[in-house]
Formats: sequence, C-alpha cells, structure tokens
Amino acid sequence: MRRSRTAMLTAAAAAAVLVVTGCSSGSKSGSDSSSSSGAGVDAATKGIVNASDKKGGTVTYEMRGTPDSFDPGNTYYAYIYNFSRLYGRPLTTFQPAAGADGNKLVPDLAESLGKPSADGLTWTYKLRAGLKYEDGTPITSKDVKYAVERSNFAPEVNSNGPVYFKDLLVDNPTPYEGPYKDKTGGLNSIETPDDTTVVFHLKHPFADFDYLVSAPQTVPVPQAKDTGADYVKHVVSSGTYKFESYEDGKQLTLVPNTNWDPKSDPIRKQVADKIVVKMNIDQATVDQDLLAGNAQVDLAGLGVDPQTQAKILRDQKLKSQTDNTYGGRLVYTAINTKVAPFDNLDCRKAVQYAIDKVSVQTALGGPIRGSIASTVLPPDIPGHQDFDLYATKDNKGDEAKAKDALKACGKPDGFSTTIIARSERAPEVAAATSIQAALKKVGITVDIQQYPQGKYFTDYAGVPKFTDDKNVGLIMMQWGADWPTGYGFLQQIVDGRAIKDSGNSNLAQLNDPDINKLLDDAAVNTDQAAREKDYAAIDKKTMEDAVYVPLTYFKVFLYRPSSATNVASTPAFSGQYDYLNIGTDK
Repeated sequence: MRRSRTAMLTAAAAAAVLVVTGCSSGSKSGSDSSSSSGAGVDAATKGIVNASDKKGGTVTYEMRGTPDSFDPGNTYYAYIYNFSRLYGRPLTTFQPAAGADGNKLVPDLAESLGKPSADGLTWTYKLRAGLKYEDGTPITSKDVKYAVERSNFAPEVNSNGPVYFKDLLVDNPTPYEGPYKDKTGGLNSIETPDDTTVVFHLKHPFADFDYLVSAPQTVPVPQAKDTGADYVKHVVSSGTYKFESYEDGKQLTLVPNTNWDPKSDPIRKQVADKIVVKMNIDQATVDQDLLAGNAQVDLAGLGVDPQTQAKILRDQKLKSQTDNTYGGRLVYTAINTKVAPFDNLDCRKAVQYAIDKVSVQTALGGPIRGSIASTVLPPDIPGHQDFDLYATKDNKGDEAKAKDALKACGKPDGFSTTIIARSERAPEVAAATSIQAALKKVGITVDIQQYPQGKYFTDYAGVPKFTDDKNVGLIMMQWGADWPTGYGFLQQIVDGRAIKDSGNSNLAQLNDPDINKLLDDAAVNTDQAAREKDYAAIDKKTMEDAVYVPLTYFKVFLYRPSSATNVASTPAFSGQYDYLNIGTDK
C-alpha cells in the first residue's frame, strides 16, 4: 500500500480482486449451508461442525501467555484479529465458513464492499443503517475515521499494528501527529460527509483496499471514550459481545451486547451467554481442558503440544476430532542484516546451508505440523512458486557449503551470535535449540534467549534498537498473511519502508530497492497474473538476499471438543477456527 506509479483501478477490476484468492461467491454468509453435524478427521476444514443456533452456556478460551493487546487498534496477532470481531466490527471481514469459502470477503460494518473511483484514488463506504454501540449511541463514520487515526498515527500509544493506512493515505499539508497530539486538525485524507459515509483518499491506486479495511483498525472507536493505553480495559463494543471485566494477564469476560441488532449483521450469531478468556495457562493444562471439554478453544490457535499430539494420534476417537491444514503461514528464522557479520551476504548464506531443516521440523512436531520450506511465500498463497536456492541433501544441511560461505565472508573460524524465541512457545524454543546445534557444527556459537510473546514485538524482536544493541543476529518467527494475497503476506516483512522503531515485523531489516519497487508495481496492477508474477519475483529476490531461512510451511493441528458448536477452520485467519460464532452445547 505504498507509493505507486501508473495503473488505474476501475470498479470492475476492483471486483475482480475478490476472485484472485479463489473465494467462493456461492456460499451463504453465516449460514449452515456447508455444515457437518458430527465429527471426523479434518471435518472443520470442509464444513461447519456441530452447526447450531442453540443459546446458552459459557464458551471458554484458554491460552498460554498473553496477547499483545485486546484493543482492536493495537494488535498484530492473527488470533486477536479473529477474536476481536466478537466485540468490534470492521468495515469488511471474512465470512464464517470452512476451507476456501472462509476466504470470501464480505461487508461487515459497511453495507457493501468499497466503491472505488475510476482512477482508483478514492474508496467510499456506506455504513449499515441502525448501528449502535453497547450503550445505545449511534455508530458514525467519524468513529471509523478516528479508529484509523489512533491506530496508525499514534505510535506512542498504539505501536503493535501495521501502518498500511499511514503509508497509503494522502498526506496532510502539514504532518499529522495523531489524535492524541493534534486535538483539532484531524486527517484530511479520510472524509466523513455525513454520519454514514466514509471516504478514503489514496496516494495511489491499491487493488487490495477492501482487504485492508477488514483489519480491526477500522473497528469504530468513539473518541470521547478513548482512554488511550487504557482503552484495552474496556473496548466499547460494536459487536455481539461487550466487556464485562478485564484483568490484565489473567482473564477477559464478555457478555452479550444487548444493543447488537441481528438485522444489521447477517454473519453473526449471539449464542453464548458468556465468553471467558483465561490467560497464562500452561499449555498442557490448556490441552487437558480441551480434551475434557472444559474449554472450547485454544485462543492462540497454534495447536496442542507435542505430548498431547502423540496421545491424540494414538487414539482414533480423539483423532477424529482434529483438523490439520495449512494456514498461509511460514515458520522461519530472520537474519538481522544490521548486526555484524550478518551484514555480509555470505555469512547469511552460511546459516542457510548449515541448518538441518528436518531436525527443526521434528522439533516443531513433525510433518503433521508443517512441510519443509524453501521459499518465503507458502504454497497456499497466490504467487507461490517452488524453488530452493540453498538446497541440501535430504534437507539436513550441508556443513561443507556452510564452511565455504564462512570463508567467503571472512569468518573461517566462525563467530558468536544470539537467537531469540518466544518463551511460551515450547516448539519454537526447541526449533531454536536445533538451529543452535546445527550452527555449532560449522563454528557459529549461538546463545538462546527467550522473551514473552505479549511483548515480543513491542519490546524485543520488533525493536531494531534492541536487536542491534543486544547482538541479536537470529530471530525465530512465524508469519501469516494479513489478508490472503501475495501483497498481504509479503509487504510487512520485506518492504524496507515498513520498518518501525517498535512493533516492527521486518525483522531482518531488509531494505532492497528492487523489492520495494516490485511491491509498488504489484500494488497498483489490476492484472492477476502480473501481480502474482511480481510476488514470485519478490520471493526469489528475498531469498537471494538470504535474509530469511524458511523452515516449515506451518500446518495447524487443532483439537475440537465435542462441546463446541459452529466450528470451522478458516484460511483467512491462518487455519484457526473462526471465532465469530462458536458456542457450546455444554
């Protein structure tokens, strides 16, 4: 969504964007048209399991660790993008459905998808009639504008999320400093001609704009009730549920929003009497509670731990309640180009050749948790092409090639560096340990450090000054598409202009002008084949720069308790279950 050049986006071409991802236009939004009444291996990847309108009960989510934030404008984890739709409605979203149908973009707060101008520089959305917050006050277009302003132009308060809008919207005549500093000016490039119309003015055409506004950053926020960093304690609800209580790091409790009107919301149900999120629960306990039916969902959506996985695979009944699928995600190691000697291409190539990917795959849970990767783009993202620039025999590493690369970069005896991983993610730490062992064989000594996932991007991995100052050369990472296109996957992790002081996702600090230009070209190109060719070229160029070591194309292995209703695995949220309508018959 960055600076562009030439192409125009017509209304017809904009509509064609939806076809690019293989979305099905034949599904009924929020319906049980593809429901499955019982269970079966991978049943939720093919249809809605235990479809039900039955009301009552408490749906319990549990998770190890904590998220970055429950504030829709200050998050960048896919599972919160997914979960926040329970209490916040973005302009568009993905319909609750399984498989390819889950990739279908549908209007949410807006009454239809966006209407672009003939030159593609203006996108207009009309809000549905009768929208209200939890307190009964009307939701207006000004609240959508304010939500974008606070989430993209106030990094001192909300630093977690991406800044696509900031980069794409036309600049103010004088720099806009965000709503907390600029109380009077506002952002000129978002207009609200009336209470139900919001108009975005872009620097250049952007074919994926309807996907962009599906981000929770367009969830409306009433400015008078925005408490800044404390807003997370009580997000004002526009969805089916509202905050009853919130204890940071412990528990969030949601109850039905009595001012939610199903007439204005064709995709949501309001089936549970209460939704409880329990945080900082040991993963073994989360798994045990899922197996016992005492919890319905593992919020983080990463799957059960290795010990539970082994138990499930030995029991056919338990296995019949599992779903295993790709989710548009890549597990990889980022190589920090700003830390010596990784500012040298050959030193980065040494790491590429040295790592035993089979050992890493085993540490992550084996083939059921992901296939060996050699590219940045996963196979289920448009533009993916198979290639392997650093192939080794049986994917087990090549010490000779690694040592040759070390000689070429002037480090024949190796060197020392640091690798970091998220402490709550045992498989991620195990993968880092495997990498440590492989690099030791070629003379690279690696110190492993662990940091909490809730602060991983705000304080550690996502802070270039921290990684540079602390000699962090290697960073464990898992990435899923912001939306299911090549641009939605690649831009935040390969565009040098996306690097932020905090909340950064371009962990390699890659800034290749050729890649940046290819991104710009793809952003405005209305031809699907041409866009995908650009995405493939970006992938190839990124691997030539050797800044990311693809480890596995991640596959979820989720357990679905029989007590959960309306369960569907959605590719739109990395293969997680769609959290929008999950209920319980318990």
